[in-house]
Parts: sequence; C-alpha cells; structure tokens
Amino acid sequence: MAAIDCGTNSIRLLVADLPDPSAGPQAPLVDLSRRMEIVRLGQGVDRTGRLAPEAIERTRVALASYAAEIEKLGAERVRMCATSASRDASNAAEFREMVERTLGVAPEVVTGDEEARLSFTGAVRGLPADAREPYLVVDIGGGSTEFVVGTRAGGVEAAISMDIGCVRMTERHLHGDPPGMGEVAAAQADIAVAVDRALEAVPGRQAATLVGLAGSVTTVVAIAQGLQEYDPDRIHHARVSYDAVADVTADLLGKTREQRLAIPVMHPGRADVIGAGALVLRVIMERAGMDSVVASEHDILDGIAWSLATGG
Repeated sequence: MAAIDCGTNSIRLLVADLPDPSAGPQAPLVDLSRRMEIVRLGQGVDRTGRLAPEAIERTRVALASYAAEIEKLGAERVRMCATSASRDASNAAEFREMVERTLGVAPEVVTGDEEARLSFTGAVRGLPADAREPYLVVDIGGGSTEFVVGTRAGGVEAAISMDIGCVRMTERHLHGDPPGMGEVAAAQADIAVAVDRALEAVPGRQAATLVGLAGSVTTVVAIAQGLQEYDPDRIHHARVSYDAVADVTADLLGKTREQRLAIPVMHPGRADVIGAGALVLRVIMERAGMDSVVASEHDILDGIAWSLATGG
C-alpha cells in the first residue's frame, strides 16, 4: 500500500507491506519507504483563503518524486488524504487537478471526523503496555490540531478539530524574530480558548495517557531527549514530562530562527513554526492536566495505509 498525507506544512509518503499474521494483532506495518518534505502548502491560507501558486508548485515537485517511488516499489493501492489547508482554500479545485495529473489518483479531502479516526488508528497500534487507556491523541498539524479520545477495543469515542496549527498560529501571532512577549501571550491566549473548547467537546481531561503526533511533537521530544540527530526509533513511544516540554517551549520561543536552525534535530522547514507548535503542545498538557506526553512516529499516515489494507 502507498499512503500520502498532505497537510498544511508537510507532505509525507509511506509505502508499506502488511505485517506477517504471526506477528500478532498489534504488529505495525512493514515500512518499505517513509518520506517527508516540507512544502508549506498552507502558506498564507489563513490570511488570503487561497493556496499560493508557489506552494502548489512545491507540492507538485514533491508529489512527482513520490509517484516515482510508488511505481518503483510496485504499490498496488494508493490513497492520498489532504487535510486542513486544502479544506480551507477557495482554489482547492486547482490543487486537485494538479494531484490527479501528477499522481494519477484524486486527493481525498477528509472530514475532521475521518482525519481523527485515521490518526487514532495509526497512533494507538503498538503503544507500550504502560500507556494506560483511555487515550487522548493530539495531532498538531500546520493548520489545525485534532483531539481524539478512545480506546484500542472501542476505537474513537469523541473527536474534534480546532484551527490552532503551528503555521496558522505563527502567521497569526508570532511575527518577531524571536517573537515578543506580547505576541507569545496573544498566541497562548488564542490556543488556550481553542483547547478548552476541545476538551469540553471530547472528554480529554478524563484520559489516562496523552499521545502526541506529528512533527512539532516529535521535534520537541527529540530536543528534550538531547538527541544530536533525529532518530525516529528513539523518539517513537518516548515519554516526556510536562516540565521538559515547558522548558523546550520557552527555549524555542526565546531563540531566533537562525538559532533554532542550529539545533541538531531541527528540520530546516520547521524552524520558523516550531515555537508555535511547541506552545500548542504545552498548552494542551497544561489545560488537560497531563504530566507527560507519549510521542508516536505513527499517525494519520499509518492510519491511511491501514485503511487500504482493511478496506475502511
């Protein structure tokens, strides 16, 4: 199966085989290729309501490379899901036509509910035994953050999507380099209102384990661990305390873009928005009363691949 997740900030590819049946019901997919490119598809969408031509072109270039990889590896089924940026844009049809020309399949602009289900499926499979249920899974993207509560056996119990992604919050509030105290306070207040609404809509405060997904979370966890290079195996299922997240967030918001770029685990395309992403995570932990977060490298991308395998 080939799964593509096109978000506001990044576009990612997973080509995978099903696990051997003898590996057990919680076995992960067998990765053949897992790739990520920062394309910033959602550049300016919060302000203009449109996808920028240069953003569509960056996405086309990455997608053409992915299409070649899919053909080389011989994937039999392909599914591409597009999330927040292409839901919001008035010129979404232009984006759709580009994808069909480049990839040969149409992108599915998934609903918030479907996005939540796919993220939850990908995230909870294979969680360690000490990660107690129910789970609050948060997927911090570029344009939005999904909040999902559920259990392994019961699946998703409740979900909601809020417009507090790292790109959207940076463009809306964090203009200084580094951002000023007033800018950070405004972003924090905006995030807190949205988080409180989300936690009222889903029983997030009753969850036993917070599971964090996507690049903002994994980057914060990598920094908290003091890694000198990005190592998915060490980040996947690592548990990091609230205090460590708060320290990393304060440090990132106090640095210039150049200083953030110098952090060994920092992807160059994430350096300008990681402060906002870290702030979203910190506020979620604070408002939900969570003293730690478990990071997962498996997320909506894995959920998309599993949907191809199971037909749903």
